[in-house]
Order: sequence, then C-alpha cells, then structure tokens
Amino acid sequence: MENWKNILISPSTPIIETMKIIDKFATQIAVVRDEQDRALGTITDGDIRRGLLKGIPTENCASEIMNKNFSYAQEGATRSEILAKMRSKKISCIPILDAEKRIVNLIHLHDLEESGNKENQVVILAGGMGTRLGELTMDCPKPLLKIGNSPILENIIQHFKQHGFSNFQFAVNYKSEMIEEYFNDGSKWGAQINYIKENTRLGTAGPLSLLDKAKIKDSFIVMNGDLLTTANFTQLLEFHNEHKHAATMCVRQYDIKIPYGVISLEGGNIIQIEEKPTKSFFVNAGIYVFSPKVLDLVPKNQFYDMTTFFQDLVANGHTTGVFPLHEYWIDIGQLDDLNRAREDIAKTE
Repeated sequence: MENWKNILISPSTPIIETMKIIDKFATQIAVVRDEQDRALGTITDGDIRRGLLKGIPTENCASEIMNKNFSYAQEGATRSEILAKMRSKKISCIPILDAEKRIVNLIHLHDLEESGNKENQVVILAGGMGTRLGELTMDCPKPLLKIGNSPILENIIQHFKQHGFSNFQFAVNYKSEMIEEYFNDGSKWGAQINYIKENTRLGTAGPLSLLDKAKIKDSFIVMNGDLLTTANFTQLLEFHNEHKHAATMCVRQYDIKIPYGVISLEGGNIIQIEEKPTKSFFVNAGIYVFSPKVLDLVPKNQFYDMTTFFQDLVANGHTTGVFPLHEYWIDIGQLDDLNRAREDIAKTE
C-alpha cells in the first residue's frame, strides 16, 4: 500500500489526532510504533468509538485505546495466506511485520480482491414537511433544498455512492412528485431508486412496513433525509454485522454546559459543589442499520417512530447497539442549521 508510513503514530499521539489520520488516509487503521518502528498495537475506527463510549477524552494518548493483541502478517507471507487471515479475522487492513516486529507495509483488502458495489438497501426517510423551515418548504420539500449546488438528498446519495451503495428506497409523502421528478429512477447517479409512498404520515419507523421483505435479504441502512454527514457507511455496516446486532443506532455526543454551581446533597447536607459543569450524553443521530428479521415487528401502515421501535426490539429480546459518530454531522431542522450547512459546504467547494 502506498504512503503507509502516514498511518504510523507514537504512543503519545493524542486520540483526536489519530482520528484525523484515520479519516484523512481512509485506511481504517493506525499503527502505534516505538522509536525503532516496532509495532506496539493498532487503533481502528472501532477502537476509537469504543473509547468514546467509555468516556475517554480525545486529548488523551492513543496508547489508552490501542489494541495490543492485534492481527498481523509476517513479511514474506503469500497473497493467499494474507487474504485468508484477513477474511478469518474479518479485518480490512493488516500490518506486515518483519522478524523484529518492525512494520514494513500495510495491506488493504482492496489490494487483494475486487471490491464491487454493495447490494445492501439504503432507506432514506424523505417524507417530512419541514415546517420548522417556514416559507422555504411551502413550495419545495426539504430534501430538495440546495446545499451548495445540489439538493440535500443528492448530497446524501453521492456520499453513499462513495462507499459502494447504489440501491435506494425513498420513503416519500409531502410533495413526493417533486422528489420523483428530480431523481426519477436514479440512473443519472448510477443508482437504482424505488419509492415507498406514504398515503398518510407514518413516522420515522412506520415506512419500513411498506418495504418488500422479499427484496431485503441483507442488513440495510435507514437514514433521515435531512442530514449531512461524512460518516463512513462501510464501517457502520461492518460494525453492525460484526457485532451481530438486530439493530444499530448511530449516536452523537452532545454536551450541555450548566451555567450554575450544581449542588449534591445527602440527607439535606451539601456534600459537593460542582461549578458550571459540562454534562455529556449520547443522542440519536438519525442513522440506523437493521437486520431483515426486525421488519416483522413493524406494524403495517401505522404511525410508528424509531424510539418506540428500539424499545420494542429490546422488549422482544433483540440485541441492539450504538455506533458513535465522530465525523461531520448536521441535522438540518431549522433555518440556522440550513445556513450553517451551506457555509460548511462552501468551504469545501
């Protein structure tokens, strides 16, 4: 792999810098090495997300989240041996080490096998009325509002296409004819687009009851049609399948700064005063992955939201998990959000 030395980091490299390196070079891995280039451990996108879930600050050293028991291949191993190990370990990148455990190369699965388009379906929830945007959505559905030179929904399609997804189901309701006229069958974008038409508003999970279950053979992604993100959808799908979840919810860390001193009491006595603390929570990011079996739980053609869906999944004994997002993400719910998204896009064009 070319430029593999760019992903070598020291144990003291901050986690936040490690995140940037993984994102910049799209390797999905960084290798922690000592001064002699001997590999000490690896850090994957999954290691970072697990660290975030544990509350480890991103200013801390990379060594706190690295995997010391990492998989690697010996220098001189054949292509078939390396490929077999990567498939058995279900990993997409593997470092190549010499006899002294010095890293001499990094092999990506793409280097060893063909990487065709993914067959997984992507469901985009594009039926909302966008009332919080006022007059902007009186004559135009929110997914068609432009961010830069393209509508929100087109930006979403293009990002999914970058990760090999080309099969889309658009759940539409409000001004659906405008969305269908703009995107048609999706061939203009090298995609296949089908439309799920809601005759009445079905919420964020209800439209899933209209899917043709016979065509949903693999895990599928569901995403709100008013989001912009640079999330790695390939890693999201791999995470979901690796953990064998019935449902995976993407989450964002949301911080709330309390502008007062917070008092802790015990029996009417003050035991602690915390001055203007910041409290952190994980919030729903509006992106999900589901296994086909969960569709049986969705009531047919009824209003049903994702919160209730996940509660029902848990109540019925299904395994559910979260995938923390550290990439760019914005929910275009209000005018300020729309303007901020446009400013962000303008910086990249």
